Amino acid sequence: MKNNPQEVQSIAQQILRSIRVHGRGWVFSPASFKGLGSRAAVESALRRHKNEGTIRQLARGLYDYPRTDPQIGVLAPSMEQITAALEARDAVRLQPSGACAANLLGLSDQVPMKIVFLTDGPTRKLQIGKRQILLKRTTPRNMATAGRISGTVIQALRWLGQRHIDDQTTDALKQRLNSKDKAQLMKDIHYAPIWIAQVIRALAEEDKSQ
Repeated sequence: MKNNPQEVQSIAQQILRSIRVHGRGWVFSPASFKGLGSRAAVESALRRHKNEGTIRQLARGLYDYPRTDPQIGVLAPSMEQITAALEARDAVRLQPSGACAANLLGLSDQVPMKIVFLTDGPTRKLQIGKRQILLKRTTPRNMATAGRISGTVIQALRWLGQRHIDDQTTDALKQRLNSKDKAQLMKDIHYAPIWIAQVIRALAEEDKSQ
């Protein structure tokens, strides 16, 4: 069944308004415009905006309203925007892990080309520009702290390993985490391995003594 041209035009205008309201850097999918029209009409409108150069297609069913820099040109979307769009599109939760979690906390300067997120959804891979994103299905225990600072801290420390936790690591965490973050870590401490729980307690105790 063909889309009604007037319907597609109207939906395209509504979609463009929504995109501009969210602003540059927003990452979205056809599901972001649920309620504006049929899926086919929404997809047709998005193709139109892509062909006009207004939006960029990042992967199948994933787009952004790209940010630009006067010197660099078109910028890559932020990982936070990508994960928010994937969570909304697929109705899953994502938890940064490995080098990605460590990088987010300033515990590593390494910006991995392969970024791993734990998920309660299916395992799969996405290629977005030069970055490969692996969504890796994991246990409910690992996902219990998804979306909270404690989840990122636990996964970052797991990646670093107990033998590599030193004063530089704890100092970096002290600078990155505020009192609210440390309180959340203490609430979720039972999800951490014993050695990570010891690091968390040391951070919380240090905060109390100040």
